[in-house]
Amino acid sequence: MTHWLHFLARLVLPACLILGLAAPASAAMVRVLTVEGAISPGSADYLLRGLDKAIEDQAHLVVIEMDTPGGLDTAMRDIIKAILASPVPVATYVSPRGARAASAGTYILYASHIAAMAPATNLGAATPVELAPTGGSDKPASPAQPDATKPADAPPGDAKMRKAVHDAAAYIRGLAELRGRNAEWAERAVREAVSLPASEALELKVIDLVATDLDDLLRQVNGRVIKMNGETVTLDTANAVIERVQPDWRSRLLAVIGDPGIAYILMLLGIYGLIYEFSNPGMLFPGVVGGICLLLAMFALQVMPINYVGLALIILGIVLMISEAFMPSFGALGVGGLIAFVIGSVMLIDTDVPGYGIPWALIVPVAVTSGLFSFFVVGMAVKARARPVVTGAEEMIGARGEILQDMEHEGWARIHGEQWRVRSNVPLKRGDRVRVRARHDLILDVEPDQDGS
Repeated sequence: MTHWLHFLARLVLPACLILGLAAPASAAMVRVLTVEGAISPGSADYLLRGLDKAIEDQAHLVVIEMDTPGGLDTAMRDIIKAILASPVPVATYVSPRGARAASAGTYILYASHIAAMAPATNLGAATPVELAPTGGSDKPASPAQPDATKPADAPPGDAKMRKAVHDAAAYIRGLAELRGRNAEWAERAVREAVSLPASEALELKVIDLVATDLDDLLRQVNGRVIKMNGETVTLDTANAVIERVQPDWRSRLLAVIGDPGIAYILMLLGIYGLIYEFSNPGMLFPGVVGGICLLLAMFALQVMPINYVGLALIILGIVLMISEAFMPSFGALGVGGLIAFVIGSVMLIDTDVPGYGIPWALIVPVAVTSGLFSFFVVGMAVKARARPVVTGAEEMIGARGEILQDMEHEGWARIHGEQWRVRSNVPLKRGDRVRVRARHDLILDVEPDQDGS
């Protein structure tokens, strides 16, 4: 019996060991994020949350599929900071065919560990421009009369624009040197606003590869060695599991608000609304709309962070709904407060951070309860205002009474169970019914009450 046990042990254990070694390891996970449209605070929020989630899930690679005409400098720099600090390799892929990575997209492409483009795509035109140019005192010199006070390679425009161009050129050159890409062309893209198609970008070593689709990209980067914070990482994407994280409705809403054109309109609506309200105090509606639009414009232009704007909108909404109860405005303050409260709550939602999000199950009941309370109080106030006066000196006007004695011009009358000194323009007899038409301290002016019984 012992002999057979030794025989089975020698046969089964090596077989189990071989099968264990041959068992496939868990496949690497590739997280794919998609950016379409302008680089705005909304898209930056989406990418930053996507990168954080990929790091938390220990993704092997993050791929950013990009098609953008550019965007805000502050949003772009937030994304680049997150890429440079990411412990997970990031590959920016300009896709699909016909897409572009212009302006801010070029900087993000240069900052990524892997820069890839699909055929028939382009990048470049990275010269910084102002959202609302104001003009300057410096006029560009004509070719026949060059400005001798400027260096030969100084960009055109006023001193403010020259400073912005020099800063952007140094920024993208630093990114190019960090990733070992063509720094000279990167600086030309900033100073001369030049662009390149995918094939030429590959030849000039502006990008690392051209891939027809995502599968082709993963096939080409398989086995590529990447430097990460002084260490080398070898990508293994042969059998990678692809997980796409599309922008949710909140990210899409923030992207619409953060669009430069929408931001510009919101800013103008906010300014004009407040000006009109200050010029015509008591209109209320322009002031409410102006306040909400101005806060949204501050977020869209990244003057204020998203959390601050959301909190400010919630506070504004609560103040407006409370004001509706004390200063009826036929719903302008109440509806405006309800809208501000809901928008602010939506901006504070963060479903990717457990325990720190504001769920709809809380937002909707609170908003509805606040709105119903506001309108209920307003309704009660309007009804109370429509009721006749029942106390005070004003209530005496129109009150009816009875003359206590015959009188020519002045005498006594019983009104509301009290005796009052009364005056009349016509003689009155005892028992005549009278109505009060005016009051002078403790003397009432009365007239015969034709309707009295």
